[in-house]
Amino acid sequence: MAQRTLGVSRRRPPTPSPVFDSYWKFASLRQEIFHRRVRQELGPWTMDSVLNDHRFTNAYRAADRVSQFLIRHVAYCGDQDPNEVVFRVLLFKLFNRIETWKLLDEVVGPLNARDFDVEMFDKVLSEAFARGERLYSAAYIMPSAMPGHLRKHRSHLELLRTMIDDQLSDALVATKSMQQAYELLLTYPGIGPFLAYQLVTDLNYTCVLNFSEMDFVVPGPGARSGIRKCFTDAGDYDEVDIIKYVAERQDEEFDRLGLKFETLWGRPLQLIDCQNLFCEVDKYARIMHPEVEGIGTRNRIKQRFKPLSTTFEVWFPPKWGINSYLPITTNVTGRLL
Repeated sequence: MAQRTLGVSRRRPPTPSPVFDSYWKFASLRQEIFHRRVRQELGPWTMDSVLNDHRFTNAYRAADRVSQFLIRHVAYCGDQDPNEVVFRVLLFKLFNRIETWKLLDEVVGPLNARDFDVEMFDKVLSEAFARGERLYSAAYIMPSAMPGHLRKHRSHLELLRTMIDDQLSDALVATKSMQQAYELLLTYPGIGPFLAYQLVTDLNYTCVLNFSEMDFVVPGPGARSGIRKCFTDAGDYDEVDIIKYVAERQDEEFDRLGLKFETLWGRPLQLIDCQNLFCEVDKYARIMHPEVEGIGTRNRIKQRFKPLSTTFEVWFPPKWGINSYLPITTNVTGRLL
């Protein structure tokens, strides 16, 4: 198969460890689980005990539950004016929790930039917090955006108000690259490199941005640990180059190991997906390769797998051109897993 050349120069290549083979096996097995669920096959969907017992994200970031909710019910459900789309996506992502979005939508919805009232939103979230309800996803730590506010959620509402007042959507539309959009997000308080990359990736699912996911990548902490486990020597490559190197070689590596990798209906793994897979193989290797050290001291996988009882349906950004190939095609108002 033809390699996907991303411009990684032919310097001294990284030296793989045994975990590197597990990287590709994990990707293949995790994607097989995804397709079996989409086809409505009865579980168990794998004989791999680690994947069967523990929770891992999908091989493709856009196929994950939270990303699916954002794509279907946030990005493409509602006014497609860029200012409104940016508002909805950032409101959702600053908390990254479906239940928080649903609460706000139920109490003060419909959610739009024109009617955004920091005091009202703060009141709803403060009352939920007082009831003991979680406001934020546990997927990653969200630091307070603006020091001086009593509650973290208030600081993020104030940050969102600032972004809207700054006409951030206009500035994003004017960007010429994913990296430029990322650097724009980095200028805001509380938005560090990892979060900025997550935000620009989600905004890139929408009509506001339309950059290739093969153009730009930022390794997160988990990915850096996974890279450390997959290679005994990085050679002349930094972490960004290694992710590009892996994305470039995906067909060759699957063939080398005799693995059948069922893509996302013709869409190969993108840089964001390869980055995420390094994070997931870091966790997978804690059981499969406990002797291999990464970054940090974690030696177990915290989250156990709990299958959802509802129908598993998927829907992707229309601009990708793959929704017509899905076994189950629904519109943005259809039921979600």
